Amino acid sequence: MTTDSLLTDGPLDVLVLGAGISGIGAGHYLRTEHPSKRFAILESRDVAGGTWNLFKYPGIRSDSDLNTFGYEFKPWRDPQAIADAPRILDYLHEAIAEDDLDDVIVYNRRATSVDWSEAEQLWNVTVHRNDVDDDFVITARWIFSGTGYYNYAEGFTPEFPGIEKFTGHVVHPQHWPEDLDYAGKKVVVIGSGATAVTLVPSMADKTEHVTMLQRTPTYVIPLPREDVISNAMKRVLGPERGYALSRGKNILQQKIVFNLCQRYPKSARKIIRATNAAQLPKDFDIDTHFNPPYNPWDQRLCVVPDGDLFKAIGKGTASIETGRIKTFTENGILLEDGTELDADIVVTATGLNLQLFGGMDINIDGEKVDLANTVAYRGMMLSGIPNFAMAIGYTNSSWTLKIGLLCEYFCRMLTYMDAAEYTSVRAVADPEMPTRPLLDFAAGYVQRALDWLPKQGTQAPWTMTMAVSADVKQLRKGDVVDAYLDYRRAEVRAAAAGGLSPRPDPHRCGGRGGSRAAAPTRG
Repeated sequence: MTTDSLLTDGPLDVLVLGAGISGIGAGHYLRTEHPSKRFAILESRDVAGGTWNLFKYPGIRSDSDLNTFGYEFKPWRDPQAIADAPRILDYLHEAIAEDDLDDVIVYNRRATSVDWSEAEQLWNVTVHRNDVDDDFVITARWIFSGTGYYNYAEGFTPEFPGIEKFTGHVVHPQHWPEDLDYAGKKVVVIGSGATAVTLVPSMADKTEHVTMLQRTPTYVIPLPREDVISNAMKRVLGPERGYALSRGKNILQQKIVFNLCQRYPKSARKIIRATNAAQLPKDFDIDTHFNPPYNPWDQRLCVVPDGDLFKAIGKGTASIETGRIKTFTENGILLEDGTELDADIVVTATGLNLQLFGGMDINIDGEKVDLANTVAYRGMMLSGIPNFAMAIGYTNSSWTLKIGLLCEYFCRMLTYMDAAEYTSVRAVADPEMPTRPLLDFAAGYVQRALDWLPKQGTQAPWTMTMAVSADVKQLRKGDVVDAYLDYRRAEVRAAAAGGLSPRPDPHRCGGRGGSRAAAPTRG
């Protein structure tokens, strides 16, 4: 079977978008929970792995431990808990092989738009062939979007005055040139987030000097690259049981740290400051460079494995400057306080742009959906959009923890629909329901996107919960039938009339949506 025939040989039961960590996870759950369903994973690039294959900057690694960032169904066996990209890629390729997903991943294909046909109870998906630059249309009963929420084609770079005068190289980490030679060069990394704190120590030993230039400090905490307790449990109890216990331990640990930071921000700030002070030179100006104006976990904490950033600062191969850029100069950057930073290379680790569903347009019967008018249901569906699941992980913990729970709920929903012979389901939100931002997070990339992002409600099941315990109740144990879900059945042909006739549906769900007329669908 050719790759395109996999897509075009009749409607797919599920079309998964993206062969990254979310899409591969969805593939596993479909293989194991619904082995008879026809599904395909659409990947716009020519390789699997998502983020972990796309980004090529020095030192790229996870800032979550792999005992929780890994899949629940596949133990993480490598001794590194804060692992680098090559190790994570090896893990993902193993997962693909173990579930025979190579047979269902279609590369160099990108969904550019989808249009739900209520009459047919199908998605019509416009797919672009990246390798030959043309389009074709396929059909699918369900779409599972595992595309994350970043624009992977273009990162965010502010407008810097005078940047055209700079005679050196300007590089964004998202588009890192693999042949960039920074050995013996003066490098300035603009930014203070996870990418910046990864780049600086990774480059420090080769550069003449690397400076992290930040406008606003970030909370930075050291963690061991290897989790000694988890590794010991896997060694003594075996990889499966040891991994499960390690996962539980770290989930609890993450929950405790987050809750303490939220409940006692002043104490948490003092603890983080004391930890930083113990790792930095005695005369280092901690209050200038590691004293954020916001409370811990108002934005994500940055993790540095084995304190590598602090070690580079202590060795003198790296430094931090805190201030605002006045202008680029021919030889570097001039700050508003008059400080001049010489640079041969400037790295703009200034963040990413948000983009849902890979920029794909979503239409229902030809009418484009305004995402800003939708509300997330259980963090998995958007109100009013039938048979469409999305995978958005935690912002305060390991992304994959939530993806697994979402996939469990999705598969239970499919099981229920099969048993009851439903062909579609949509979540119906009360238009008077109070809402708040989908991602209630102070990070710049979120704030820049608030105008067009979907919303969340203030009460379950309309909340984007950020706690595993809450999602175990909402997703693993949550009902797949409630007053907010509108299940529908396809019409069947009336044999005598030879036309379309609606089949009565005494089990129609959806308290708020149940008063609607039954949707016409294909028999």
